[in-house]
Amino acid sequence: MEHPDHPFTELFEQLGLASEPASIKRFIDRHAPIPEDIALPDAACWNEGQAEFLREAIEEDADWAEVVDHLNTSLRKS
Repeated sequence: MEHPDHPFTELFEQLGLASEPASIKRFIDRHAPIPEDIALPDAACWNEGQAEFLREAIEEDADWAEVVDHLNTSLRKS
């Protein structure tokens, strides 16, 4: 099964967040690092809808999974 590539900016749009590169950087700088013992969807920075979207993308290995993985990695760095 082939997954379409979603740019990082498109993930932020899907989450209802500002998607300009400077806004994405500010978001990551503000919320990183998420502790390793907290699953990405359980982080305090998400509202209920955002958390559910992230959870589904991860659990269903949806076409968003790769870019959600990128987000997870970005938010784990200090």
